[in-house]
Amino acid sequence: MITVYTYARCGTCRRATNYLRDRGIPFEERAIRETPPSEEELRKMLAHYGGDLRRLFNTSGRDYRELGLKDRMPTLTRDEAFALLRQNGNLVKRPFLIGHGIGRLGFREKEWAAITR
Repeated sequence: MITVYTYARCGTCRRATNYLRDRGIPFEERAIRETPPSEEELRKMLAHYGGDLRRLFNTSGRDYRELGLKDRMPTLTRDEAFALLRQNGNLVKRPFLIGHGIGRLGFREKEWAAITR
């Protein structure tokens, strides 16, 4: 099963879930703020993005800025990053799609088309 973490007020998240529905692709939708991705899901997503921790973060979000993560990111360990992401779903890049050996952050139709054929 594909799991998609979304935020209800996020237009990009709505476009992503509509894209999946329009193609008849079954998925489970989870509210990212209330239920952030698990550590296992974060590890899998990190592997999809070549170990680049920054890619997991919603770098345009207020929480990211308020925590000064731009400056902290170069020295942040994986465990520290995962702890932050697990504690605050606002920090996680969304939509966050994981399952069946695939993982995508954000919604770009061309990228998603390659995984939903």
